[in-house]
Amino acid sequence: MSAQRHTDIIRTEAFRLGFEFVGFARAERLDAEARKLEAWLQQGAHGTMSYMENHFDLRIDPTLLVPGAKTVICLAYNYHNPEKQEDSEAPKISQYAYGADYHHVIKDKLKELMAFIATEIGAVEGRCFVDSAPVLEREWARRAGIGWNGRHTLTINPKRGSYFFLAEIICDLTLVTDDPIRDHCGTCRRCIDACPTQAIAPEGYFLDASKCISYLTIELKEDIPAAFSSQMDNWMFGCDVCQDVCPWNRFSKKHQEPAFDPKPELLTKNKREWQELTEEVFAEVFRKSAVKRTKYAGLMRNIRFLE
Repeated sequence: MSAQRHTDIIRTEAFRLGFEFVGFARAERLDAEARKLEAWLQQGAHGTMSYMENHFDLRIDPTLLVPGAKTVICLAYNYHNPEKQEDSEAPKISQYAYGADYHHVIKDKLKELMAFIATEIGAVEGRCFVDSAPVLEREWARRAGIGWNGRHTLTINPKRGSYFFLAEIICDLTLVTDDPIRDHCGTCRRCIDACPTQAIAPEGYFLDASKCISYLTIELKEDIPAAFSSQMDNWMFGCDVCQDVCPWNRFSKKHQEPAFDPKPELLTKNKREWQELTEEVFAEVFRKSAVKRTKYAGLMRNIRFLE
């Protein structure tokens, strides 16, 4: 089969598996992104995430992750859930963490896609990635035509906004690549102006992660600095503010993945119930959830910080 035929059947199968968008980019060293990443690290914008300093060469060169790599297959999986927690005063959870841990859900689908490729095309060397390895996923998504990197630094697709997970398959199969989508943020500054902690640079396109509420409530293992006490916008896990205010998310539609549906009690618990959450209830409500990453002690630290 031709490269075009291979590309077409992979795209069709990815759609069948539930991916919203599929794009293809040539696997090559990311020299411009390497300079940006180095500058970001030098400014300490990664906070205590020391792992971001590791495997620098792997982050910027997919051929070091998969020797002989020819193509980066980029995929986007919708997680948008318009349902909100019923108590407006209850501490908030980012909607991406409402349901089952996306790492497992999407990784299983990537394995299915790899098995399909092996069956329909033949032996292919490749690796699957879901936000758990040194891969500059947003740059690959941009190059593969999934979307552009907005002022808040997240990937935005003009048809569906930004509420989706990114995933990649780096492989040694030659496929037909897609063209990048140009930036459509224009003069809009809503994400910059709305960020409760001013984590986004005044001109955008640069995020100081050490100020980001998602970082403070998930990645930071130490006490949250007192300077943020009035800036957390009542978030106990993650933050959706920059996406909620983005005009492009008016095109978002509810996901079709049952595994991402929240347990009813996650939406119905009131403020006091969250404040009195026990470790047993935590384990039940967040069984198989990404929230377990912060552990019970971490979530309670966040909740107490909001009081």
